[in-house]
Amino acid sequence: MLRLVRSQGRGFRGCVSCQRRFQHHRLHQQNPKSVIAIRREDVNVWERRAPLAPRHVREITAAGHKVLVQPSNRRAIHDRYYEKAGAVIQEDISEASLIVGVKRPPEEKVYPHKTYAFFSHTIKAQEANMGLLDDLLKKEVRLIDYEKMVDPNGYRIVAFGQWAGVAGMINILHGLGLRFLALGHHTPFMHIGMAHNYRNVSQAIQAVRDCGYEISLGLMPKSIGPLTFVFTGTGNVSKGAQDIFNELPFEYVEPHELKDVSESGDMTKVYGTVISRHHHLIRKSDGLYDPLEYENHPELYTSHFRETVAPYTTCLINGIYWDPHTPRLLRRLDAQRLIRPVIPASSSPDHGCPALPHKFLAICDISADTGGSIEFMTECTTIEKPFCMYDANQHIDHDSVEGNGILMCSIDNLPAQLPIEATEYFGDRLFPYIWEMAVITSNGKLTPKFEYIQKLRERRESEQILKKGGMKRVLLLGAGYVSGPVIEYLTRDAGTQVTVASNLLNQAEDMAAKYPNTIAMMLDITRQESHLESLIKDHDIVISMLPYAFHPQVAKHCIKMKVNMVTASYLSPAMKELQKSAEDAGITIVNEMGLDPGIDHMLAMECIDQAKADGCTVETYSSFCGGLPAPECSDNPLRYKFSWSPYGVLLNTISPAIYLKDNQVVSVPPGGALLDVTKPMDFMPGFNLEGFPNRDSTKYAQPYGIESAHTLIRGTLRFRGFSSAMSGFVKLGLINTEPCPQLGHTASPVSWKELLCRQIGLSTSVSSSVFEDAVYEREFTNNIF
Repeated sequence: MLRLVRSQGRGFRGCVSCQRRFQHHRLHQQNPKSVIAIRREDVNVWERRAPLAPRHVREITAAGHKVLVQPSNRRAIHDRYYEKAGAVIQEDISEASLIVGVKRPPEEKVYPHKTYAFFSHTIKAQEANMGLLDDLLKKEVRLIDYEKMVDPNGYRIVAFGQWAGVAGMINILHGLGLRFLALGHHTPFMHIGMAHNYRNVSQAIQAVRDCGYEISLGLMPKSIGPLTFVFTGTGNVSKGAQDIFNELPFEYVEPHELKDVSESGDMTKVYGTVISRHHHLIRKSDGLYDPLEYENHPELYTSHFRETVAPYTTCLINGIYWDPHTPRLLRRLDAQRLIRPVIPASSSPDHGCPALPHKFLAICDISADTGGSIEFMTECTTIEKPFCMYDANQHIDHDSVEGNGILMCSIDNLPAQLPIEATEYFGDRLFPYIWEMAVITSNGKLTPKFEYIQKLRERRESEQILKKGGMKRVLLLGAGYVSGPVIEYLTRDAGTQVTVASNLLNQAEDMAAKYPNTIAMMLDITRQESHLESLIKDHDIVISMLPYAFHPQVAKHCIKMKVNMVTASYLSPAMKELQKSAEDAGITIVNEMGLDPGIDHMLAMECIDQAKADGCTVETYSSFCGGLPAPECSDNPLRYKFSWSPYGVLLNTISPAIYLKDNQVVSVPPGGALLDVTKPMDFMPGFNLEGFPNRDSTKYAQPYGIESAHTLIRGTLRFRGFSSAMSGFVKLGLINTEPCPQLGHTASPVSWKELLCRQIGLSTSVSSSVFEDAVYEREFTNNIF
């Protein structure tokens, strides 16, 4: 039988056992073993989670500990439920020795000499949170970072991963509905909303099931084709996403089966595949995969995901952690290839609806590592603006899901969309370790295990100094021989990104595939003036490796957009005319920045300046240079290997030249006479070298400050035999600036014999002996053709 009593003072009414429990609770509140506080989340308007749920608080208070909870109107679980669980709801939490939260607190709200637990996002020396880390060290706070709570195998114990996967999958299904509609297709995905629009996950699941029911009825437009979903990783993130996917009429296939089902699969279901490391990682040397070696040396591996999986994927759900030493799933170059228009299927589309522009439509990057495993995912989206369109030319549109490109969803706080379930899930994992968490900061210093953060931070800060506020963007025009070394050198700095633009897209793509932070673009500046100007505007500097005749055109756009420019070509009269315009625009245009001209200028001035410093007067200046192959590689008739534009090399042999010798100006006419004045070069006896004059040497007397010189010659250096072979080509009419009709794009195929016969005026039907005699006579006479 229950006996009701009235308590003194507060009008408490209940049974005797309840009264005793209340008195026991009050005793604990007055003399707690410790005081723990749950702080209010205030870093983001969408953050409605908490690190512990009321049932966790109930167990803590029952064990004799006091729990303070800062009041919050934003928290998804109402304050009253924490109060019922035994917590004290109050603003001031300074009494607590341990303060737990989900996200970082503002610096001004951090109490000194306390222990804090939250996701600090400092372990990679993230620049945005270095101020917070400084403040924690200054206030001698002990920091417990959930990211560093791992089991003996290195797997995280406390995380929201599963609910990130759940929310991400719901969001991308919603996004697919919008994207399909923008492409002219109504689909059942239109009835799925964003994850945060549902009261709880059960409601969201029901919406996904309803969508799946319509798919199973065959209500997907046939013009879309079978849908394929690819999940990367096998952790909680991937599993959470698959839990939602499994509510659709699904079938899982092996990665190697993806191509077949993407082309001829059943339209009343959707297909999924889960990609693990062994499915796409291969050793660069032999194409094999060794899991143990990969753990220790990931840099030895590459991924073939871009060739074997991505082309047959409708939607990629990326849930893998990325480290800078590990291979990327997709690069910028891959994005360009994946969104190229596909050839329409032979079957006609449904009711005039257009076929999809390309198979690869969407990415949900749940990992949200900017510039990580998805290289072109360079910025996260938000819950307010969850989607953006990436068009592979680095144009990102946050305001529309229309146009050509890939739909991207990369929200970095996905679990905040399902705050109640996420809080319960996270609290279950945190609660067992509430008193034994890994400490990162203590007594104002980084603990030994985490001293690497300071070194990483210093490196990042030095990079930022170099970047001067952001990544340097270089536009490289041309993808010829000289472009590769330029890209290799520039991309040694992780803060430099290179866009290589060429009218030969395949060459540009080959370049981009070899080097990091490099993207390829198609550009024909003779036809795409507006595109050229737009590209220049988006970059910090332009390096033109195009033929010299195009430099003035590029320079005019650089002047208009106020972007600096560099070329390796001689300063032409047309470029010289732009000097005043460049000065007025406040930009610098530097020419002659190659080997010759370029490095030779610098070495010349070093020598001349030193001579003048020693009190000398320069009377003779003779300089010969050239890019030569290693002697053992000079194994062809020219004794030369093309390292820059072949057209430029050949054109140079028939150019005129001017130089000064014993106060006399010597002129060499155009057309090949240059090769007849070639002289042996014996300044390095171990090399069999020759040289000939290079263009106009006399104009350098004033810039070099050597007007006193009676001899001034700049020349080109080659291995002996080059001039003789090249002279023969000139005499045979094979090198000249006039178009050759026989070699036109529309001309019929022609053999070397037929071409030479026409060049030297012989009938193509002559015998071989007559032909050879004629060629010999032409090549070894002094009559230049």
